[in-house]
Amino acid sequence: MWDFFSTVRHRHSVRHYRTDLPVEEEKLHALLEMASAAPSAGDLQAYHISVVRNSALRAELARLANDQQFLAEAPAILVFCADPQRSAATYGERGANLYALQDATIAATYAQLAAVASGLASTWIGFFDEAAVTSMLRLDAGQRPIAMLAIGYAAELPAETTRRPLLQMVDYHD
Repeated sequence: MWDFFSTVRHRHSVRHYRTDLPVEEEKLHALLEMASAAPSAGDLQAYHISVVRNSALRAELARLANDQQFLAEAPAILVFCADPQRSAATYGERGANLYALQDATIAATYAQLAAVASGLASTWIGFFDEAAVTSMLRLDAGQRPIAMLAIGYAAELPAETTRRPLLQMVDYHD
């Protein structure tokens, strides 16, 4: 198993998935376990995860995400939804408007890194028709889809992408 730094460095957005290999139940369960291990405001875990494996539903999610067809190709899609009401009960408006969103995105990040550590590939999708996804997945009132992760085995090795130098992103206040 890779150490954390190698896992992060080997995470790339994959847009071509092997259609002949499903994601094994134990690996999917491990990803969900790691998502649930993510830190959250007040340890409330103000999010919900929908697992979409049905091919027709994956195709519809691809359509709702600006026709990003690799979503239909990936054997599983994890849809991370913020649950603002859960966070608002403890933290009020800031909990509803910020903490629940942060909780969902941190959980998605943990799942994405767990995918790499498990030998799987993923891509984070944030561009989609939120209202249509909410309706299609019949989400509980108030739940808001924040991110989708395409999960599967890579059928490509994407080129490494460049990163901004730290000096352009970091200020030190010693």
